[in-house]
Amino acid sequence: MTDTQLAIVILAAGQGTRMKSQTPKLLHTLAGVPIISHVLATARELEAAHVLTVVRHERDRLAEVITAELPLCVVVDQDEVPGTGRAVELAVTHLPSEFAGDVLVLNGDVPLLNAATLANLIDAHRSGTAAATILSTFLDDSSGYGRIVRDESGALDRIVEHKDATDEERTVTEINAGVYLFRAAALRDQLAHLTTDNAQGEKYITDVVGLLRVAGSEVAALSVAQSWLVEGINDRAQLADAAGRLNALIVRGWQLAGVTVEDPVTTWIDLKTTLAEDVTILPGTQLKGATAVARGASIGPDTTLVDCEVGEGATVKRTDGTLAVIGAGASVGPFAYLRPGTELAADGKIGTFVETKNAKIGVGSKVPHLSYMGDVTIGTHTNIGAGGITGNYDGVNKNATVIGSHVHTGAHNVFIAPVRIGDGADTGAGAIVRKDVPAGALALSVAPQRNMDGWVFTHRPDSASADAARAAQDES
Repeated sequence: MTDTQLAIVILAAGQGTRMKSQTPKLLHTLAGVPIISHVLATARELEAAHVLTVVRHERDRLAEVITAELPLCVVVDQDEVPGTGRAVELAVTHLPSEFAGDVLVLNGDVPLLNAATLANLIDAHRSGTAAATILSTFLDDSSGYGRIVRDESGALDRIVEHKDATDEERTVTEINAGVYLFRAAALRDQLAHLTTDNAQGEKYITDVVGLLRVAGSEVAALSVAQSWLVEGINDRAQLADAAGRLNALIVRGWQLAGVTVEDPVTTWIDLKTTLAEDVTILPGTQLKGATAVARGASIGPDTTLVDCEVGEGATVKRTDGTLAVIGAGASVGPFAYLRPGTELAADGKIGTFVETKNAKIGVGSKVPHLSYMGDVTIGTHTNIGAGGITGNYDGVNKNATVIGSHVHTGAHNVFIAPVRIGDGADTGAGAIVRKDVPAGALALSVAPQRNMDGWVFTHRPDSASADAARAAQDES
């Protein structure tokens, strides 16, 4: 049910220069989705009546992701006045004037903060009388963070930014987690009093806490024991740390759901990947995007699948696959490369050093080794000999090859597309197939073998080969 008394403001206007990237910080991916999408998903889970995201740098790129993830989210543009306080001030103007509930302020670069933790914050805030309740946590090294300054009674007095803190205040290890929950009326009143009179020349949302205290309002801080929940991402090292933490949670979740993961440390699973019970994941495996693996399948070792479907009981070893479908009971690898459009039907095989692209391979058909099958349709129970190649590109267009059912092709065949091999046909070893092969026929590319006697003596008279040939002639 929608929480009609909750509005969420997500701060996403920062430039993120420490990422040193042409990609906006909040669009860097974490478990397969942009950082900002994690925060938007949490907002959606809280079912707030209003969600507003404040943007500025790379505005259009961010807005596209935001509206795709949460269509009802209001995108608010920050103006030339800097600071988080100004961002919230602008966002609040987009709330209905009659809204009198609570305003939750989140940072777009804190992706691991979950809805359960925020629900606890909301419950604690609503059960008390504070005008504002914030999240805090304790760090051994609190350098760079805003400090929680408490009064003699232990109540929250104010938040001091690191650059504005005194030497004594910088010894405080309780830090502001950057998550605020305000009663809307109190927030509106104090936003009007924010100034840029500080070291950074910005309007701080943290100053609202101090202003509320001066006005005689109660403020509270709720501490989070697991500090990693509220850690932000500012550079690529922190992105990697967050990715590792989140991946460990994802892997453990699948283990508890009945998936065997032999080596969690080397296994990476994206959020949108789905796994059935009794799936086995071997070391060095990455399951990315919307990959789906059915019951009893075995994936890995050393395998990367992106947006792939794997059927029940299939086996995929040392394989790189993207946008491929692998049928039930099928076998892939080792050292296979499945490009987009590959569809391997039930009980089929794509074997060692095989590359496929736009290849539809029928039930029980096999491409065992050393082959390239591109833009091809293969029927059922067909066997492609070692070294088979579909010559699908004529320099201008990609052309299709059709190979029927119960076909046996010889080793080192090249099928010059467009070409069709009929059901039950065979092709001889080394055949270059340029014309259609009728059903049940045998296609051969036969050239007379020519032996040039004495060639090695003429062209390599002093070689080891010549010596060996002379010795063989003498013995005969």
